[in-house]
Amino acid sequence: MKTAKKLVLAAVVLPLTLGTASALAYGGKNHHRGPNDDCGISGIGFERGMMRQLDLTSDQQEKLRAMRGAGKNNFKGNYEAMRAEMQAHRDQMHALMLADDFDKAAANELAKQMVEQQSERRVQMMERQHQMLSILTPEQKAKFVEMHNQRVGECDYRMKNRMNADK
Repeated sequence: MKTAKKLVLAAVVLPLTLGTASALAYGGKNHHRGPNDDCGISGIGFERGMMRQLDLTSDQQEKLRAMRGAGKNNFKGNYEAMRAEMQAHRDQMHALMLADDFDKAAANELAKQMVEQQSERRVQMMERQHQMLSILTPEQKAKFVEMHNQRVGECDYRMKNRMNADK
């Protein structure tokens, strides 16, 4: 009976072990970040990690905290309306695609509305980032630009490697 238990245990443990090793090998230490890593659409390198490297004063840190808190509260306040609007656009898009005849004029109008909203969100994001960067001293801004340029180079390198890997 002991041998049978050992075989059953081995049959269960072996696939789990190999599956875990495979998952860890594929994902690496930053598996939760997705394929873009730090090179996402929100602006390469604009995150707390870079701000921490700038040796901010306690006053600067407090101002940044307040700005982030205000932005978070603003987002929470507008989230439901924004979500409903996005869902309405998605529903309109699906209705256009599922219609018997494609209405190009309606599709263009919907696309224009969606682009306009995206542009507004982008401008708001840039405005928030400008406010955050305006807190920095000229030396800190220079260091930020240097770190940003380094991050852009790393992202370009990663993207080229990904593109070459697909060939």
